[in-house]
Amino acid sequence: MSVAFVIVSITLLLLLSRFFFLQILDYEKYESLSDRNRLEVLPIAPIRGLIYDRNGELLAKNLPSHTLSIVIERTKDIDSLIERLKELVELSDDQVDRFYKRLKQSRRPFDPVPLKIKLTEQEIAVLAAERFFLEGVQVEAELIRQYPEADAFAHVIGYVGRINEAELENLDLGAYAGIRFIGKQGVERQYEKQLLGQAGYQRVETNARGRIINVIEKKAPVPGANIHLHLDRQLQLYAYELLEGKKGAIVAIEPETGGILAMVSRPSYDPNLYVSGFPAVLYNALRDSPDKPFLNRTIRGQYPPASTIKPFIGLAGINEGVVRWDTVYKSTGSFQLPNDERLYRDWKRGGHGLVDMKDAIAESVDTYFYDMAYKLTLEPIHDMLAQFGFGQDTSLDLYNPFNGINPTRDWKKNRHGFSWYAGDTVNLGIGQGYMLVTPMQLAIATAVLAEKGQWMMPRLILHSNDESLMDFPDKALPDVKLNNDAHWDKMNEALMEVMYGAKGTARGAGYQSAYSIAGKSGTAQLAHIQRDENGEALGDVPEHLIDHALFMGFAPVEDPKIAIAVVVENGGGGSSVAAPMMRKLMDDYLLRESTYAE
Repeated sequence: MSVAFVIVSITLLLLLSRFFFLQILDYEKYESLSDRNRLEVLPIAPIRGLIYDRNGELLAKNLPSHTLSIVIERTKDIDSLIERLKELVELSDDQVDRFYKRLKQSRRPFDPVPLKIKLTEQEIAVLAAERFFLEGVQVEAELIRQYPEADAFAHVIGYVGRINEAELENLDLGAYAGIRFIGKQGVERQYEKQLLGQAGYQRVETNARGRIINVIEKKAPVPGANIHLHLDRQLQLYAYELLEGKKGAIVAIEPETGGILAMVSRPSYDPNLYVSGFPAVLYNALRDSPDKPFLNRTIRGQYPPASTIKPFIGLAGINEGVVRWDTVYKSTGSFQLPNDERLYRDWKRGGHGLVDMKDAIAESVDTYFYDMAYKLTLEPIHDMLAQFGFGQDTSLDLYNPFNGINPTRDWKKNRHGFSWYAGDTVNLGIGQGYMLVTPMQLAIATAVLAEKGQWMMPRLILHSNDESLMDFPDKALPDVKLNNDAHWDKMNEALMEVMYGAKGTARGAGYQSAYSIAGKSGTAQLAHIQRDENGEALGDVPEHLIDHALFMGFAPVEDPKIAIAVVVENGGGGSSVAAPMMRKLMDDYLLRESTYAE
């Protein structure tokens, strides 16, 4: 009896001591912890705006998903917890590595750190059954971004990715409360502010394990704006298909509005991997690939325009009075500057004989344009090209495009340390030398040419429920003015001769078209190689030295509905490779019943 009394007394004494320690000595500490466990303000992420094509087809949507996250402040041993979770759900080394990297980044206390998204139903059930033994573990239902067409739209739509530490330093933390993803490229980046929406919050009461037991106050988030683009899903997918196995870009524009109908770059990648988690091995392989799948060739690929530039330089020559439409030039196969031994050769050995401007465009007579460029000098050429948007970004909403190069004397002096020579102007006359253009710039210039110099605002956006996005200028540049408007029709006739003339370089692509096409081929030479009388390479040529194939065109000529630029890297001849692609895309777009119904 006495022994039992002693044991009870000691137990009571220990209990009273513990009460004294908790209630008196550590009162403030545990009061703070209790309040923190009891009341919390939790952010509510807004629903990201959707992205559609012109016909209402979804290009970027939100899918429900469950994410496994850990609140670090609520777990005692994170390493042991990870090992336990590996026994319950499938976790890859990449997922675990990314988790530990996120732990080192700046973040707010009690923000859950994601470990795995897209949990399966079985994994959700297992974690629910074990939740009382997994301190700090949360399974959250959320919406994650998905791109239904994946690779085909990757470069134009872009993607969202997890907010990194550098971005976190410059973000409005209140605007991004509870938000893990941010637009990184393309439309997702360009319209990030509008697509994001506004975060809400809820004030909740929790138990000691962090489980919500009561919602005290709630402010609903504001969804992001939905955006409809000019893009035509069917045309985009077809353009992507046409470039299969090739490196290059295709851009299609609606000339009257400037709306971008297609914007394809290949090779490409799956943007969904940026959401679900890019396997390190795959990412490194794509990053280091010589084919550069991450490069958006439509706006950041810069190429010599080759002969696709001739219509614009031809207009400069006509407008300046250096030549007339009926001026005859004798093409012998080479051109020589005064007091210079160098020969500037035509693509056709032996030349084309007597030609005028129309012939020179249709047959792509290099020597004609050598001579005209030399007589023009650099400045009128530069100024005419600038009026068509070359050497500058004229788009409304393309994220981070290159400007290309429309060279000047000062540009060469500053860039290369040398003066501008007459030979540089001669090379410029056929789109070689220092001039570089992006496929987007070539397509835009083609659209302006189709509209006879009338500018518009090149853009992706068609409309949005955020009306502020529709407040932009009608024109990117002033209209191109010629001293005689008849020159526009004359140039159209020359470009139609390319497609339908007996000697037109792209007559194969124009054969039996159901509508009128104006176009111009281009073959950008990357190295000096031996060629036959038709300009074809003699012998084997390393792939990286094969010519780039280019083509630009618009249709129908009398009422242009579409303008297209095609660039195929190391593709060979513009007429034989790029022109047929253009024709197929025009057929697809112009011969649809729905298009005519509109």
